[in-house]
Amino acid sequence: MKKTLVIVLALLLGTAVRAQSDDRGFEIAKNLEIFASVYKNLNLNYVDDVDPGKTIKTAIDAMLSSLDPYTNYYAESQMEDVKLQLLGQYGGVGATIMQRGDSVYIADPYEGMPAAEAGIKAGDRIVAVNGESTSGKTTADVSSAMRGQAGTDVVLKLEREGKVFDRTVTRREIKLPNVPYYGYVGDDQNIGYIKLDEFTNDAAANVRSAFVSLKKEKPGMKGIILDLRGNGGGLMNEAVDIVNIWVPRGQLIVETKGKVASKNMKSYTRLAPEDTEIPVAVLIDGNSASASEIVSGSLQDLDRAVIVGQRSYGKGLVQNILPMAYNSQMKVTVSKYYIPSGRCIQAIDYTHRDENGKAVKVPDSLKTAFKTKGGRTVYDGFGIEPDVEVEPEYMSNIAIALAQKFLVFDYATDFYRSHKSIAPATEFEISDEMYADFCRYLKEKGLSYNTVTERVIKQLRDVAKEERYDEAIEQQLKEMEVRLASEKESDLVKHREEICEMLKGEILDRYYYDRGRIEGALRTDKVIHRAIKELTK
Repeated sequence: MKKTLVIVLALLLGTAVRAQSDDRGFEIAKNLEIFASVYKNLNLNYVDDVDPGKTIKTAIDAMLSSLDPYTNYYAESQMEDVKLQLLGQYGGVGATIMQRGDSVYIADPYEGMPAAEAGIKAGDRIVAVNGESTSGKTTADVSSAMRGQAGTDVVLKLEREGKVFDRTVTRREIKLPNVPYYGYVGDDQNIGYIKLDEFTNDAAANVRSAFVSLKKEKPGMKGIILDLRGNGGGLMNEAVDIVNIWVPRGQLIVETKGKVASKNMKSYTRLAPEDTEIPVAVLIDGNSASASEIVSGSLQDLDRAVIVGQRSYGKGLVQNILPMAYNSQMKVTVSKYYIPSGRCIQAIDYTHRDENGKAVKVPDSLKTAFKTKGGRTVYDGFGIEPDVEVEPEYMSNIAIALAQKFLVFDYATDFYRSHKSIAPATEFEISDEMYADFCRYLKEKGLSYNTVTERVIKQLRDVAKEERYDEAIEQQLKEMEVRLASEKESDLVKHREEICEMLKGEILDRYYYDRGRIEGALRTDKVIHRAIKELTK
């Protein structure tokens, strides 16, 4: 009887599964037919011609946007963007560009790349690309025109100091360095420092090579700092191999779990480590995501490193690239990842939305406690919480205005054109004379900006007028405005340290490129100073 009952239940279950599968299949077929019918009628009846590629791409993007921001479709024309995301390389001239009004400018040519070798400088306005004017075009339009197959030429018409000239640049395969800088920090220069920007191909090999070089140069090195601030992630295998530099072979680092059980996997360290004893600090912030969180989270779970900075982004989702018809591709979220303690650090639940359609954060009530290898308590659901938190520094109103109005950028450009050389990046500082000159420059340019307080006063005046209290409080509002104006006049003094750091970084970038900017910032970086303190306790 029991055997018969089991068989009947199994048959019923199988029938239910098949029925559910058939229902789902019917729903898919029905809705695909509806979609095709909608487009067919649009094509036949809409008053203007409908671009099939553009319209269908819009429909696909809208469908995917209802899932998560990491599931995307890429047409054949976007393959260079995909290559840049995955490999950190593309065919182009090697320079970043920026929008200023209706014009596009060179923001930063990369050291040793075709643009820099052709004499193109930061601040050059791009007038035309291959004879086509850039007026009114976006940075995406201009970037697309400048990119292309390695070995081909692109003609750039540029303007510098009122003079227009052409530069013919031969495109190359541009591979951005994932480790733009490594060196030593600390008063005794005995703490190693490695900056990692992206988890692209060979990231682990480059971090390992940098660590080996640092240790070889200074065998008595007292600690190592891995800087993952601003690092949005990349390839998971590179993250595992980076952890492996300081963790023994055979250690579970990350496990992925998704809908398709056969694709679930566990990733272990597979190489001999370089050093399992040296103190390690990992720097993170709110823009450290994905692979950055695998590295920082697993080293935290294994009690192998101290994590310093601010809470990370909280991206615990794994994507796969799937080839599609007509040389297009699709990036799909296929699983979640779990670090050694068993926790997933995904902070946003994309399956649930609020009344405005916005994905919600995992509530505190659903966060679960886990234990590190040494028994410390850590939590899932909201990124990696640093062991040592350093309060983030926010830009002042005047600093924001100087950046938005490109005044620091333009001053650095003018400074570079009138000064052949400066001190090395490790020594260069903004002198009193230079800062006074910058202040004169701002006066000539007529610097003006609004503070949050000024905006609040204006809002208060508008509300008071609506409620007919304006006459009663107008005198107090005017007095507040006068005091605020007086305070603003001293902003260049109050925020001198912050502004000098901005100036220093921009000027160093002109002479020594990105490496110089990083090197110059190390001496005053408060997060690095705190990491050094932790490593030398």
